[in-house]
Order: sequence, then C-alpha cells, then structure tokens
Amino acid sequence: MAPQSEEPSKSADTDVALAEAIQHEHDLTFWQAAQLYPKAVGWSAFVSIGVIMLAFDPQIIGNMFAMPQFQKDFGFELDGEYVISAAWQTGLSLGNPIGQVVGALFSAYPLELFGRKWTFFGCIILTAGLVFIQFFARSLQVLLVGELLGGLVLGCFVVIGPTYASEVCPLALRGYMTSYTNLCFVTGQLLGNGVTAGTAQLENHWAYSIPFALQWFWVIIIIPGIFFIPESPWWLVRKGRVDDAKDALRRLSSSKVDVDATLAVIAETDRLELEMEAGSTYLDTIKGVNLRRTEISTGVYTTQVLSGIYLINYGTYFFEQAGLASQDAFYMGIGFLAVGWVSTVISWFLIARYGRRRIFNIGLTVLIVMMFVIGILDSIPGRPSGVAWAESSLMLIWNGAYDLSVGPVTFVILGECSATRVRSKTIAAATAVQAVFGIVMTVAIPYMINPAEANMQGKLGYFFGGLGVICLVWAYFRIPETKGRTYEELDLLFDRKVPARQFKGYQVDVTAVSAES
Repeated sequence: MAPQSEEPSKSADTDVALAEAIQHEHDLTFWQAAQLYPKAVGWSAFVSIGVIMLAFDPQIIGNMFAMPQFQKDFGFELDGEYVISAAWQTGLSLGNPIGQVVGALFSAYPLELFGRKWTFFGCIILTAGLVFIQFFARSLQVLLVGELLGGLVLGCFVVIGPTYASEVCPLALRGYMTSYTNLCFVTGQLLGNGVTAGTAQLENHWAYSIPFALQWFWVIIIIPGIFFIPESPWWLVRKGRVDDAKDALRRLSSSKVDVDATLAVIAETDRLELEMEAGSTYLDTIKGVNLRRTEISTGVYTTQVLSGIYLINYGTYFFEQAGLASQDAFYMGIGFLAVGWVSTVISWFLIARYGRRRIFNIGLTVLIVMMFVIGILDSIPGRPSGVAWAESSLMLIWNGAYDLSVGPVTFVILGECSATRVRSKTIAAATAVQAVFGIVMTVAIPYMINPAEANMQGKLGYFFGGLGVICLVWAYFRIPETKGRTYEELDLLFDRKVPARQFKGYQVDVTAVSAES
C-alpha cells in the first residue's frame, strides 16, 4: 500500500517542480539567459549560417546579369553589346525559388527521421557537391540545372535554422535567435553584392566563377564543427531518447542550469500536445487547432512578399529606372542592404520590449504608407528631377522599417506559433507557400519595372501598398501576442481558442492543467 499512498505526494512534487521551472524561465532576463545558455546561442548562430548561403546564391545570380564577362560568355550579341535574354534571366532567377518550394517541403521528413543535426550535415555535403555544377557551368542550361538542384538543398536551410533556434534557446533568447534568421538573409545578400562588385570587372571566367567558388568557404567553416552540434532536446524527447536529451541540454547550457527541470518542461509540453491529439505529419498541420497556427505562420511569411520585399532583388535596377545614374544606383543598392543589416540588429531590442503583434502591425502600417507616398511622388506631372532621389531615399527608409519589424518578427512568430510536434513541417509549409508567392513576384516585377513593358517605375508603390492593406487587415485580427509565453502556455491558449487580441492578457495556470490531466 505504501507505493499507492506516495503517488499523490509524488504528483504534487512534480507539479511544484514544473511550476518553479516555468516561472524561472519567465523570470530570466536576456543577459541572465545568455550567461546560462551561451552555447545555445553559439550553436544556434552556427546552424543559421546555412541561411546566409541561401541568401547569397540568388543575389550573385541576379548581379551576374550585369557582369560584362558573364554577358559575353553566356549571352548573345545585340547592337554591338552582349546581353542575356529576358527569358533566361527569368529562368535562372526562378531556379532557386522553385527549388526552395520542393526543398522546404521535403526537409521536414529528414528533420523528423534523422534530427536537426544530421539533416543539416547532409544539406551541407550536398551543397558542396552541387556548387561544382555552378562553378564549371559554361552554358545557361547547365547553370539552370545547378540553380534548380542547389535551390532544393538551400531551401532546407531556412527550415532548419529557425527550427533549431526555437528549440535550443530559452524563452528570454528565443525572439533574438529566431529573428537572427533575418539578419542572416540580409548578410548573405550584402556579401553577394560585395563579392560580385569586386569581381565584375575581371575579364575572364573568374568574374563569375569566384562568387560561385566562395560558397565552398561556408562549407569549409561548417563541416569541422558539425560533429559537435548538440541535437535538439525537443526532438530527442519525442523520440523517447530522454538520456540523450539530458546530455544535449547539458551541452547547450552552463553548469548552473537545472537540466532535470528543463527536461520536465519539455516532456510535459510534449505530453500535453499528445493529449490534444497533435500528430506529426503534414496533414496534422491543418487539423484542429493546428490549422489556425499554420495559417498564422503562413500568413506572416507571405506578408513579407506581398509588402514588397522582393523589390530588394531588383534594387539597383529599380533605382536606375527611377532615374538615378548607374553608379549612384549601385551605391544605393549597397546602402539598401547595409541599412537592412543595422535595422535587423536594432529590431532585437524592439522585439524584447514591445513583443511581436504590435511591432508587426505598426511596422506593416509604416511600410504601406511609404509605398503609397512613393506611388504619389511618381504621379507628379512632369516628374521633377528631385523625384528620383526622393523615391530612392524612401525605398531606403522602407527597407530599414521592414528590417525593424516585419522582416525579423516573422521568424519569431514562425517559431512560436507552430506546435512543437509539427514545428519543422509548419515552417516548411509556410516557406513553400511564401516561395510560391515569391515565384510570382520574380516573374511579375521585371515586367512591371521594365521600360518596354508596364514601365510602372515608382507607381509600383500603389501595387504593393494595396496588397499591404489586405495583409494588415488580416494581421490585426489573426496575429496573437506570443511574447513571454512558454510553448506549453501557447499550446493551451490555442487549444482554448483565445482570440488573437486577448492573448497578451490571458492568464494561464499550467500546473492546474497538468494536475487535472
């Protein structure tokens, strides 16, 4: 009889320990969490290098269209100049995003079967091999194959990075390290611009071969460290490998962290999701309460595209069509990405202070207003000479506002709104949908800007401003405030169908729910 009489006492002790662990996570400040989990920060940043590779590839391809040697080797002569046909420009530009759609959806399977660490390793090895196709390509057909296959693998990185960061970092660091994904995107684009600017004037194949070869640089950096990456403790718990999960937590944290308490929270969250009948297939991402969570994740990611971010890929061309001289347009393009990089870093402080919902909605509002102002300026009769600089300057400010708000916050919401059991698949599905919209923009924007086609110039502001208004209405009613919530609390809030605008003040007693179940 003794063991039976001890059960309520054990259960009560477990509930108290669980409550203390959750409260401790709530009480941690950024600096306290960084001191307790320095290795989690480091490994999260390390895995996110893959996102830099993802952003670097399409950026160098877009810049190569303006390279004299690339035009000569891959283009045809027209009126004494070598050009790449519009059809091939579109085809090569689409290679990466089309690959990303398939790659992102596929990535969830190895992530679930083999874990985050070994899926990352496999993608790095495949990338190293596929770069050979790009490096040795001497025809547009071979280069297109390299871009398509490369996109398949690179698309996995944008799923792996935020998934891993959201699972190894404590609550106080989660917003910083998931939004770090956006910084990696901007870093990859900025490096791509810098490298191609440095090689553009070379008069042999190295003008475009060097940028392709530099993708091996990241492979060389990553491979030695990949064997030391701790696996996600959340994935290990779901696989029943509790001892391995405990070991991973020890490797991700300092000796001052109560690993057993942290493991208890992970196990309890997983138990709760199983109780809510949360499966781990793609179908489960749209079943029951997960449908709302997947909608939010997909919606915020798609808003990035619909608000106008794909104009970045055509930044220099946009500035030229707006009326700037070629050299001024190039400098403006570099400044465009530099402003984005600084803004992303500043956004970390805003996210920590003001949360997710408010920053996303206010930021999107600012983006919409600026897009409409750009459109209005372009509609001034006679187009005064100063309008070109005004429009270009506003686009620079627009990019800064984007990377202060919608850009980085999206990746935080992706990691927090997806249920832990289907996180990789939710992020993969959201990435694929976003990439499909990206493909549409990749095809449409050149025709909207091109002087021989729609020649919209700054009137593109009306187009993206209008799309932004639709996104803002959706965001106001659908995006919840997830700041300061553990994954278990978020599970309960979604399960209780709490309206988005009530998330922030809703009180959740996790231990009471645990005791009832």
